[in-house]
Amino acid sequence: MERPDHVLVVDDDAEIRKLLGEYLELNGYRVSLATDGREMRRALDRSKPDVVVLDLMLPGDSGLTLCRDLRASSNLPVIMLTARAEEVDRIVGLEMGADDYLAKPFSPRELLARIKSILRRTRGLPPARGDAHQVRFAGWTLDLAARQLVAPDGVVVALSGAEFKLLAVFVEHPNRVLDRNQLMDLTVGRDGTPFDRSIDVQVSRLRVRLRDDAREPRIIKTVRSEGYVLAATVERMA
Repeated sequence: MERPDHVLVVDDDAEIRKLLGEYLELNGYRVSLATDGREMRRALDRSKPDVVVLDLMLPGDSGLTLCRDLRASSNLPVIMLTARAEEVDRIVGLEMGADDYLAKPFSPRELLARIKSILRRTRGLPPARGDAHQVRFAGWTLDLAARQLVAPDGVVVALSGAEFKLLAVFVEHPNRVLDRNQLMDLTVGRDGTPFDRSIDVQVSRLRVRLRDDAREPRIIKTVRSEGYVLAATVERMA
């Protein structure tokens, strides 16, 4: 029998934990609940979840700190929950390595849709053309099966799930300008809002991973008023 996907919910609000736990279990998920960073770490020691739903405002270590720590040690998908409406909080969450965010108040159905989307895109990323498991570009190697990025000097560079998905999209469409809506659709399966800067944040993070100068990028270039382009030849390998 196929095991259910495991969701770890970290939120200090008892009502939200209870609501999400019951709703996700009714929809076929295994759910672990934690109130703070200490309980989250204990849950991670017991069993690795498939996705972490992490509240921004927590007692003790904040959700941002916990997200940063998670990203430093794993590629677990992270959905950040925030009660704040300010764009800066969402951007900081993405900069810390969150794969997606959801502002409170939200419906459990919306969170369920985000979980399903994030699991689809972090698992089902075979190359769109041919049977290549690795691609090379600008001296870098992206292993699509192992989900690893290897630098020209052989150093393995850790990527978040969102960064990996975005880079996979770029290498599938080299030398083609992709606007923000296209990138949002290809990476998260939805259109961005006019003021949604999440793609810009992820591109910025990806440039850091690729050691690409933000002022004069050579690999992922900005096309003014249009979007972004991977300006490199992509070589596919079996």
